[in-house]
Amino acid sequence: MERPVHDLSHLFAQLGEASDEAAIARFIESHPLPGDMHLHEAPFWKPAQSRFLREAILDDADWAEVADELNRELHLRH
Repeated sequence: MERPVHDLSHLFAQLGEASDEAAIARFIESHPLPGDMHLHEAPFWKPAQSRFLREAILDDADWAEVADELNRELHLRH
């Protein structure tokens, strides 16, 4: 069985955020993370979003790869 393939658009939709390319780019530009902050600890997430991201990464779930990608993008902006 193949693992599902998720991209940033799917992740943003799963998180209840606007998921088109322009909206994702704006989000990444306007939400930089300092180097010592974990993705799920960011103050801009709602509690359910934070839990989802934390579990996705800790459980190495289907969403882990794209959550890591978002984490890298947000840290690059700081």
